[in-house]
Formats: sequence, C-alpha cells, structure tokens
Amino acid sequence: MFGQGSSEGYIILGIDPGLTRCGYAVLQMNSAQDITARALGVIRTPTTNSLPERLGEIHHEIEALLSDYRPHAVAIEQVFFQNNVRTAMGVGQASGIVLALASRAGCEVAQYTPSQVKNTVAGWGGATKDQIGQMVQQRLHLESAPQPADAADAAAIALCHCSIAPFIASRDAALMRGVK
Repeated sequence: MFGQGSSEGYIILGIDPGLTRCGYAVLQMNSAQDITARALGVIRTPTTNSLPERLGEIHHEIEALLSDYRPHAVAIEQVFFQNNVRTAMGVGQASGIVLALASRAGCEVAQYTPSQVKNTVAGWGGATKDQIGQMVQQRLHLESAPQPADAADAAAIALCHCSIAPFIASRDAALMRGVK
C-alpha cells in the first residue's frame, strides 16, 4: 500500500509497453514534491528475432528490473486502440508479460490510458510527446527530456501513478474503516 514502503520511499516502475521498444522508468517517491528517477531506459528487441525470442528478452529484462529495484507498484500504459493490428498484438503481448511478472512479484499493478497520463502529467489529454518529455524533465529535475520518447512516456506513466496512488490509498483505507 502507498506510504508503507521502505525507508527508501515508495518505488514505482513505469512501463510504456512495446515489442520493439519497451520504455521503463524507476521512480522513487519520498513525498509528492520529492520524486527522483532511479533508472530510465528502453528495452529493445530486434525485429529480426522470432516473436518468442523477443518476448523472452522482454520477460528477462522486466524480471531483472523487478529484482534490482523491488518496486512497490508497477504502472503500465493501457492501450485502447491501435490502427495497426500487428502493433496492437505486440503491445498486448508485452503488456501481458509485465502484468504477470508484476503480480508474481507482489507489486501493486495499475493501468492508465494515454489520456489519463497526459491529463495528470501535462494537464491536457492532447499533450504532444515533446510536451510530455518537457514535463517529465521538469518534474524529475533532469538536465534534458528523456530519450527516446518511450523512456519519457514510461516516466510519465510512473508520475501519473505518483499523483493518483495517495488518493487510492486514502479511499482504500476509508473503505477498510467502513468494513469493521
């Protein structure tokens, strides 16, 4: 539950799922005003590799992130619509791996739509990739916007969870008080 993390704060792994490029960001939240990036990057899989090999690589890399950083929560982008069916399948398969591994690791799991992330991080659901990158840079006090955009998107997803998690925890605590 939010606020019951270790002395290092509340750790969130944000994931922008994809088969070719899967963005990730590990953020540490000590308070609403004190959020730092511990890791930002992209897991890349070669398009020349078979689907099972690519999914295996994503599995291996996500498992390593979960083991190395031991996040309390994993926040992942939930994609509702894709023009390209093949792309949608890859995103869905990569998402499934992340969701399963996060659950098995005992993490809270949250999914956010792109518009939820944009509204939360930039204040507007139609924000551009550049605007999201600039807001991530500003909120995490980085020298520049994370590159490629998949890393910035993953950080934005984690930042979205940082903003929403306290409200979820408060609601859950109120519900538990009402159950007694």
